[in-house]
Amino acid sequence: MATPIRSVGLCLKPDSPPAGAAARTLEEWLVERGVRVEVDEEAARWLDAPGRKRSELADRVDLLVVLGGDGTLLAVARDMGSSPVPILGVNLGQLGFLAEVAPEEQFDMLGRVLEGDFETVERMRLEVYAERDARELARYLALNDAVITRSDLSRMIDLEMLTDGAPVTTYHGDGLIVSTPTGSTAYTLSAGGPILMPGSRVFVLTPICPHTLTQRPIVLPEASRLEIRVFPREGHAQLTVDGQTGLVLESGDRVVIAASQLPVHFVVDRYRSRFDVLRTKLGWGSG
Repeated sequence: MATPIRSVGLCLKPDSPPAGAAARTLEEWLVERGVRVEVDEEAARWLDAPGRKRSELADRVDLLVVLGGDGTLLAVARDMGSSPVPILGVNLGQLGFLAEVAPEEQFDMLGRVLEGDFETVERMRLEVYAERDARELARYLALNDAVITRSDLSRMIDLEMLTDGAPVTTYHGDGLIVSTPTGSTAYTLSAGGPILMPGSRVFVLTPICPHTLTQRPIVLPEASRLEIRVFPREGHAQLTVDGQTGLVLESGDRVVIAASQLPVHFVVDRYRSRFDVLRTKLGWGSG
């Protein structure tokens, strides 16, 4: 039995009237049950409450409820930084692999959560570090993936990969996806990568349109440290983290990726298995 929830932070999908309406209803429901409610800056636009930055909000509440799709959940996970507060996602988007709770299920699920009848799963994040000439360019935490791709003008990129200092291969193609188990149902799935269970202590490398067909996805243990040296054949390359942020890379830049010591904790329904979610979201067994 988990610790009962006494305070909840609401985080919303930006510029979404349905999310705003859902937040009003949910706030009333929570207040009626004696729960203290605080909101992020987006939710404050729809509710009569002061908004807080998500990093500050995460340190003030027992639970974050995210109303939106997987993109909103990824943004919240990035904004909350190192906070261990659990996240519950209510899906107002499309597939919703991260935001697993449907709107019609939210009150039943939250009722159980408020009583402490819930479980959390720890989701690995990747620490992504980019440098140029031994100078740090940027550092990110990735919940889904880090992707290196060719720019619109380049024909192909060469990516020299080392693991724990040992050469592995040089990928020739359109790019490379480095994905956590959480991200294995995102971009890497469409590129032919495997589906990993959320609790797996591994991550996967999936080449994008490799020039050599023998270059296939590789699954590595979480202790691995990747070093990727980037060589576009012309133009630039692009590093994108969780499909939402990133930077332009030049020839010779280096990207280092390793499992972060700062995971994210998601609230899950103890009565629903991961395979239930996959069958529903991917339509397995239908038709």
